[in-house]
Amino acid sequence: MRGHESSGHSGSVGNELSGTVHGATVQTGVVYGGIRIGGDGAAGPPRAPWQLPPSVRITDRTAEQKALEGHRLHVERDGHSTLVAVSGLGGVGKTAVALAWLHSLRPRFPGGQLYADLGAQASGGPTSPGEVLGRFLRALGVPAGQVPVGLAERTALYRSLTVDRRLVVLLDDAATAAQVRPLLPGGRNVTAVTSRRRIPGLTVDGCFALHLEPLTAEAAVELLAATLADDRVAAQPEEARTLVELCAGLPLAVRVAGARLAARPRRRIHSMVRALSEEHARLEVLAIDGDHNVGAALDLSYQGLPPKAARLYRLLGLHPGREFAGAAASAVLMEDADEQLDTLHDANLLVDAGDERYRFHDLVRLHAAAKAEEEESPQERAAALRRIADHYLAGATRAEEIIDPQHRTMRRDHGDVLTPDVGDDAEGALDWLERELPNLMAVVRSARPAGFPDLAWQLTDAVWPLFLRRKFYEEWRAAHQEGLVAARESGDRAAECRMLTSGGVGELGLGEHERALEMFERAAGLFEADGDALGRARTLNYRGLALQRLGRLHGAAELYARAAAELPRCGDRRAGALARLNLADVALAREVPEEAAGHAGTAYTTLRDEGDSYNAARAAVLLGRALLARGQLDEAEDRLRGALEVLRGVGAGYEAARALAALAGLAERRGQPELARERYEEALALHSAVGRRESSEARAAEAGLRRLAHAENDPKGAEPGEGAG
Repeated sequence: MRGHESSGHSGSVGNELSGTVHGATVQTGVVYGGIRIGGDGAAGPPRAPWQLPPSVRITDRTAEQKALEGHRLHVERDGHSTLVAVSGLGGVGKTAVALAWLHSLRPRFPGGQLYADLGAQASGGPTSPGEVLGRFLRALGVPAGQVPVGLAERTALYRSLTVDRRLVVLLDDAATAAQVRPLLPGGRNVTAVTSRRRIPGLTVDGCFALHLEPLTAEAAVELLAATLADDRVAAQPEEARTLVELCAGLPLAVRVAGARLAARPRRRIHSMVRALSEEHARLEVLAIDGDHNVGAALDLSYQGLPPKAARLYRLLGLHPGREFAGAAASAVLMEDADEQLDTLHDANLLVDAGDERYRFHDLVRLHAAAKAEEEESPQERAAALRRIADHYLAGATRAEEIIDPQHRTMRRDHGDVLTPDVGDDAEGALDWLERELPNLMAVVRSARPAGFPDLAWQLTDAVWPLFLRRKFYEEWRAAHQEGLVAARESGDRAAECRMLTSGGVGELGLGEHERALEMFERAAGLFEADGDALGRARTLNYRGLALQRLGRLHGAAELYARAAAELPRCGDRRAGALARLNLADVALAREVPEEAAGHAGTAYTTLRDEGDSYNAARAAVLLGRALLARGQLDEAEDRLRGALEVLRGVGAGYEAARALAALAGLAERRGQPELARERYEEALALHSAVGRRESSEARAAEAGLRRLAHAENDPKGAEPGEGAG
């Protein structure tokens, strides 16, 4: 009781009692004689509350448990209370981890366990701290009628009652630091907070933050086996692994899938794999009741988002790639999205991938896409996807302009969209293209089904500088195959020919020389049918390349010679110079260095004048090799060194490797084996980096290293410079 109480009888003598009384009390007016209150004797202290829910099996959380306990021991040694916050995606196992740890502390904290669901995701809003304090105080023995009314008074009493206890508190599903702070007990007690959102505000209270990620595949398989409690996982290990991968390592999803299988002991794991493989139905399959429903768990997180963050979440669900930069989010929202990205990250609906990049957990991505389908019109979904695609096309086009200004001759139809920062030089632009390649490929594949086929071939064409310099051959082939179909669907003959010729160059790199020749000849036929003399003349170069790779050097030289003559007459001096470059390569293969030097020198001068530094450097490498074969070592070194500097600057690893191999041969000729070995090894490293370790050039570098090793072991067995050049 608090304050002044009267007996209720007029004229009686009043009794006053101040403070807080625990246990039995009697209020009377005038008392005559002795009073005896019945009972079993003096009332003892209230029994300790043990409110924690039972612990459930957890898998592969040993490191997290050790981190929590390590923090507790550290702060307790310093005489402080322990406060930890466990955050993560809904269904990742936050409460299970916190419970397992807190239950393990019971022998050290005999004063009890308090638990409250703070209801951050509840439809009626989060539970008020005052309401939770009322329940805690009653659990600690305060009669209902004696619980203070105000929040401040409840907080003070709660901390007074807990200051000398040894207890643990679990505050589950917290919304904010302001909701949590009044519920922190006094004394050296332990409080664990779980939340789907990160709660940085608790840092000032000395909070240790632990973020939970989904399980590894191995741990998820172990959890599945424990849920099934039979031999199906052991008998079907590959199917089990595929199943947990479809659950994306989310413990809730694994448990739901396991529970459905456990209810059907004769059903094979493959049946659940088949059901989950249909992306559009995966969230529906991962549900068994209201409390075990992955989609419902994500719905709760989604419902707590501000409107603008919720819209960004939906629209990012349409993003065709798995990871994206903040600029892509701004492009889809058509305004700066940093604040909304922070909100989604704090809600654990986005994973921070580093370098201002983000990704969805697989099941969250499906949920976001489902929300887009539910709440956005077909027109708005199509417009959002087009903004994403235009963003990547604009970025790739800008990178193309930096790396290879001469390449772009085809139109680009991206609208007025945010262009990402792709860097200021060729190396930076190539790095951007490589980093975004998974997204660029995803856009190429999705553009035609989404109704904008032109974008598929335009984006493929814009990524050409990356394919050419860093040799992503599988992506090169896939993009050009899709781009070719899209160009035909659009009825764009020029684009179809570009996809055939550029794609054919990729086939050459893959060793598919006959296929490449067929593609070049199809392009030549289309150009001829359209009366396009320039286009047809350009295919002479490509067809010559295919014949050269097939070992038909005479036929290749004839085509290159025709190209070198016809292309300048058609107005393309640069392509004519490339034909001269190819003639120099054939002349070297035929061991005619004088002829090679003439063609390479002419090609170099023209390409330099045309501003094509990359191909001018390639011509300089051929010229250096020809001079080396003629014994003009100093001139050869000057050409090769200059070319190597340019090729490194534009990230052309394969061509740089060829320059290094020539410089290694030159070092051999000069009797410098250590320098030669260093350059051969660097050339091989570059060949490996671009996936060309099995190429003839790489094999030649390996032969050079063997030759050097043999000469070192048997100095008389090899002449200086043997095989070099």
